[in-house]
Amino acid sequence: MALVNIKIEGFPYMVDDSLTVLQACRKCGYNIPSLCSFKDGKCSVASCRVCLVRVDGVKDLVASCVYPVRDGLSIHITDPDAVIARRTSVELLLSNHNRSCQECYKNGDCELLEVAHLVMARPHFYGGSQTPSTYDKVAPSIIRDTSKCILCGRCVEACKEAHGIGILGFENRGFDTIVGPSGNRSFADSPCLQCGQCINVCPTSALMEHSQIDRLDEAMAQGKKIIVQVAPAVRAAIGEEFGLPIGTPCTGKMVAALHRLGFYRVFDTNFGADLTIMEEASELLERLTHKTGPIPMITSCSPGWINYCEYFYPELIPNLSTSKSPQAMMGAIIKSYYAQKNNIDPKDIFVVSIMPCTAKKYEVSRLQLVNDDLPNCDISITTRELARLIRRAGIDWKKLPDEEFDNDLIGDYTGAGVIFGVTGGVMEAAIRTAYHVLTGEEMEPIVLTPCRGLDGVKEATVKINGTVLNIAMASGMKNAKPLLEDIKNGTSKYHFVEIMCCPGGCINGGGQPYVKHVFLPNEEDEILDTYIEKRAKVLYHEDENRPIRRSHLNPQIKKLYDDFLGHPLSEKAEELLHTSYDANREKYPNLK
Repeated sequence: MALVNIKIEGFPYMVDDSLTVLQACRKCGYNIPSLCSFKDGKCSVASCRVCLVRVDGVKDLVASCVYPVRDGLSIHITDPDAVIARRTSVELLLSNHNRSCQECYKNGDCELLEVAHLVMARPHFYGGSQTPSTYDKVAPSIIRDTSKCILCGRCVEACKEAHGIGILGFENRGFDTIVGPSGNRSFADSPCLQCGQCINVCPTSALMEHSQIDRLDEAMAQGKKIIVQVAPAVRAAIGEEFGLPIGTPCTGKMVAALHRLGFYRVFDTNFGADLTIMEEASELLERLTHKTGPIPMITSCSPGWINYCEYFYPELIPNLSTSKSPQAMMGAIIKSYYAQKNNIDPKDIFVVSIMPCTAKKYEVSRLQLVNDDLPNCDISITTRELARLIRRAGIDWKKLPDEEFDNDLIGDYTGAGVIFGVTGGVMEAAIRTAYHVLTGEEMEPIVLTPCRGLDGVKEATVKINGTVLNIAMASGMKNAKPLLEDIKNGTSKYHFVEIMCCPGGCINGGGQPYVKHVFLPNEEDEILDTYIEKRAKVLYHEDENRPIRRSHLNPQIKKLYDDFLGHPLSEKAEELLHTSYDANREKYPNLK
């Protein structure tokens, strides 16, 4: 890379020669709108034509998102033809758009509407027919409404970039073009992971999470004892919904808001994470010492990853840990141990999980996550849905005090449970406990540095009392695929592998607050990874400040085993805390 001299509106600048015109202009303080580029301002399709500019020596206007800079380039953003062309592009998009803005979930976050204001697009300037639309609400996690789609292609690229499987693509041609799974199938009839990464980059509401707020309202009306549990990653991002800077810790205010929303109890899913570590670490050691299952063992916390494994690597299902996710374990314990101790009929309990993940909506519907004919969790709502509930209740976020989670049998948690929300966190938490089980001592230093960071694949070797463990961590299925191929071919050197579906882990889940891509953020936040890093720091900071940072030292976890479960991997634990998987799941079940 080298620096080159360019001019923007006649003013000289020096920029990196690897940049596009769009990126260079944004670095220099000129915010050219774009609807098809995302993440770091790069684009491969140049479909929206909203970023057109004039370049000296070039006959036609150029799409700045794909046009590279070069030495001596002179760029004109306010060229009259460019101004008109950008406005016309947006007006044409609006002419084929379902503009029911008042009732749209994306109202206030819609990038199309924001760009329309910026380019001064005239409402209803172009009329005529609209492309026939598809409304798909069959899948438990994602709703697709092509009447809102502007064919920007972001979702197509995001799916490929994160997972390499390309569930979404352009269907049909010309005026009839839409975006959807192959053959315009429902997400429910395709090997979609339900992860929601496509939702996170959609500039409109063409892709949205399947809201379950109505089911929560029904349960409230029925007088159910509604118990809510909250995943660690939610506290790292919920403040963004109320204007706080990314990376603002919000545990106390979040809990206060939940108390005011009328839930019977407010618990932390981190207790379930600590419980998961007890079962998962014990399962790993059983496999290593007694050959009770294949090695490497692979984590099972991420429902998007479980979907991917069932669809694309069913032969590796025996390698999956049978431990349920923290969400499911927590629900199972609430409807058994907690209900029993408090003399509550489990049928009267309605468990709500608040997750950073849209795939959790699918997970709660899995038939394998049912005990005594009751689902472990009844519904799962996203961080964004929680924000809607808080706003609907008229709660002023800034005036909320800091409050603690309810501490009633299952309220305590450790730092190990907190870091589940970051890629590598499950592994680090498991090693902390596995070390103790093997040695009787505590691992020092407690932080396992190789598990941290946002690299797509991380690996380390851990020596515990003479036992050497080769471990690996991957986030995003595109990154995980080489590891899975090695395991499939019998060439893997690893003993334990953590896989998270979303790049960066749950802090970057498909249900987290939107990061707008209309403009590149300011220079210190150029790449989306910095947002993930800031959210990750919230969880690592909370881990550092917890009085107990190892799952096996959680006193309420100890009491749960003493009073109810017996010991990890006991018959009772297997019944409530372990699950099975579907090795015969069809990718396209509607094709017979």
